[in-house]
Amino acid sequence: MNTRILLLKIKLCAGIGIKSEYRFYQWMIDRYKIIPDNINISAEEIAEILMLNKNNSKTFINSYNSDKLNSVLNHHINHVKWLTILDDIYPECLKESYMPPIVLFYFGDLELLKTKNLAIVGSRNNTEYSVRIIKSIMPDLVNHHITIISGLAKGVDRLAHLAAISCGGRTIAVIGTGLDKYYPKENEELQRTIAKKDLLISEYPVGVTPAKHHFPERNRIIAGLASSILVTEAKYRSGSLITANLALQNNRNILSVPGRIDSVLSVGCNELISAGAKPVLTSKDILEEYYY
Repeated sequence: MNTRILLLKIKLCAGIGIKSEYRFYQWMIDRYKIIPDNINISAEEIAEILMLNKNNSKTFINSYNSDKLNSVLNHHINHVKWLTILDDIYPECLKESYMPPIVLFYFGDLELLKTKNLAIVGSRNNTEYSVRIIKSIMPDLVNHHITIISGLAKGVDRLAHLAAISCGGRTIAVIGTGLDKYYPKENEELQRTIAKKDLLISEYPVGVTPAKHHFPERNRIIAGLASSILVTEAKYRSGSLITANLALQNNRNILSVPGRIDSVLSVGCNELISAGAKPVLTSKDILEEYYY
């Protein structure tokens, strides 16, 4: 079987998760060094390579060999845009990050993956402070051709995407559902706009609905794609801090907007600064990471 299609088929299977998918990619590297265009391998052999337990192995093998999966596979091959970790366009920075996805599904302009970028993340329940900060820094970022990455959630994510678009800039949204699902529902119009004019990315096949574990998984992709990451408002132990910590593990630049010490939504940001993140007072503090 064509190796790219094999990776897609494994991605579509039941019985395994993102760790097992990446383990198979690692096995290919160890086994072949230079991965061939075609690999002949059975579901049973894959299950053994992945060291699946009895129940997961049975689920995976049955799924891999089912007519239903072949139908879903054909649909994705013929009607969905996708790329694999083997493709030249796949970002090297993501490939070298923590547990990169073996397959990404997308709508839009993949050339944005080659641009300078900044991830902006923060609270889903932001205050007017994040609104003012993002509006103040965005014109300079756009004028310096920096693509804005975020997760298309409510709150700061939505603000970041909208600000980039309103300033005439480009944006990449990494979502935690299939490309045909909208979560939260209020972002449907924004998601459609990004898919048409910018870049919408997911590691989940079409039809996949939101699940709690999808969003930490989504965060690692944001952290892997971004060269720098800015946190505007974040509670203690928030999802935004998880993304920042993942980015730190990937040797990315961590930037944080300082806030009032008595503000719950500034606790995370202030702690990042205390731990060594660069405080952002103006857009120049961000641009220094790229141009100075």
